[in-house]
Amino acid sequence: MGLLEGKTAVVTGAARGIGLEIARTFVDQGARVVIGDIDDEAGAAAVSDLGGQDTARYVHCDVRDGAAVEAMIDVAEEAFGPLGVFVNNAGITRDATMRKMTEQQFDDIIAIHLKGTWNGTRAAAGRMRGHGGGAIVNLSSISGKVGLVGQTNYSAAKAGIVGLTKAAAKEVAFAGVRVNAVQPGLIRTAMTLAMPEHVWEEKLAEIPMGRAAEPSEVAQVVLFLASDMSSYMTGTVLEITGGRHI
Repeated sequence: MGLLEGKTAVVTGAARGIGLEIARTFVDQGARVVIGDIDDEAGAAAVSDLGGQDTARYVHCDVRDGAAVEAMIDVAEEAFGPLGVFVNNAGITRDATMRKMTEQQFDDIIAIHLKGTWNGTRAAAGRMRGHGGGAIVNLSSISGKVGLVGQTNYSAAKAGIVGLTKAAAKEVAFAGVRVNAVQPGLIRTAMTLAMPEHVWEEKLAEIPMGRAAEPSEVAQVVLFLASDMSSYMTGTVLEITGGRHI
């Protein structure tokens, strides 16, 4: 029996990268997963990668739209049964120094990361409290703990996700709904590997473990928070950083 055997899960922003790795880990542990994303081609490929329609579905979903999030959960529950796990992973970057950042770049990050996570947490908690509980995992970032140059928008949104997680956890704990967050640091993805080599080396120098994490290492921590292994944990924030910024 897998840790999520028989569970219905939704993972936003899961057509590729860390989100796809989370979805893959969930499927490996017995869950059936709905992927929410806006990249239809990548989403279809992800479903195939995860074993096809019996184990995964793709839904086009812009997390800024609360009605679209609700509709995505409808698809999940109609296809696989009552929602048990929801992961708010969808996100983008629009890095620039505060002097050069446009209002649109700021607004886009806040809307997708912070409002999107609120939409997902609100909708998922509403369904879960109706059938005995569930687990919500929100993706923050170490940028939300320490603040990084060129990321006043991203750091603000990711710090906001921490506050949202803690407040929501207090609101829905009585109904058996747990809400936790993770804060990844430097993760080896296509996006981070595109950084200039000197920037990559600078970031590595800050990590006591001396290496970046693999997406699977983030997925394993998310799995822990999604499963009954963390049954007495809510409102927590787990850093996945190799010791960076401790």
